[in-house]
Amino acid sequence: MAAGVFTELIQQIGVKGVQVEELWSLDQLRELSPVFGLIFLFKWKETAKTRQASPDAPGVFFAKQVITNACATQAILSILLNCPELDLGSELNNFRDFVADFDPTMKGLAISNSDLIRTAHNSFARPEPLVHDEEKDQEESGEAYHFISYVPVGGRLYELDGLQAGPIDLGECTTVDWLDRVGPHITARMDCYAASEIRFNLMALVGNRMDLYGSRLAAATARRDELAAAAGVGTAQLIEAETEVSALQEALAAEQAKHRAWHDENVRRKHNYVPFLFNLLKLLAARGEMGPLLERARKPAS
Repeated sequence: MAAGVFTELIQQIGVKGVQVEELWSLDQLRELSPVFGLIFLFKWKETAKTRQASPDAPGVFFAKQVITNACATQAILSILLNCPELDLGSELNNFRDFVADFDPTMKGLAISNSDLIRTAHNSFARPEPLVHDEEKDQEESGEAYHFISYVPVGGRLYELDGLQAGPIDLGECTTVDWLDRVGPHITARMDCYAASEIRFNLMALVGNRMDLYGSRLAAATARRDELAAAAGVGTAQLIEAETEVSALQEALAAEQAKHRAWHDENVRRKHNYVPFLFNLLKLLAARGEMGPLLERARKPAS
């Protein structure tokens, strides 16, 4: 549900008209136009080599990551703040203008001190005081996961990683071919860890799919109605138009269902269940039911 978390985070910051989609294959990108940027998640290693940053990256918004556990939010911002065509909302627009002349470290500090960004980021922090054993083991073993972004700016393709010294220039690109050019770089990243790690995640910042399907459905419905009202239109044309309308209705319904599932999952993610569990255990103990339940739990599964 990472895509649902990112999408709600973006909405809380005030950005409109975009969402995040998880990708299982780079081939999916052709179906998701417009794509504004990519987010790549991988297991970070302390021994990772420092990448060669570009000393001159005109027009690129780049911020150093100055606080821990914020790389996901920073990866999203690295795309949003490099896409002037997006509707960022007044607060994030003002923030971008305010820090435009800051150096990368000062930009990173400004992000960490932004009430808007901090409130949105912290709203997804788990409220429970209990930590899962799996997460505890990861902390003790030193495992950490890191997010980086890929975005085209000014005819160049950039990798933006807040742990590096600056943007990493990956070469020329256009708004049409940048998705083809970014594939080999992501594949190379995966190959670096292939021998010891298979856990990766790739996400795309795309246009809001409900808006997209809604506008397409409205246009397809209008075309169908025009054909139905016109004299001399063949049955085949009407059937084709009706089929298109039905397909878009199904696509829109599926997208609406996905967004509802994201919302429900985010509500559950943020809710603190610990008081409920404590009170449930107290109630079971008061009714004398804890002993039999514990005894049943100790028995090996048959």
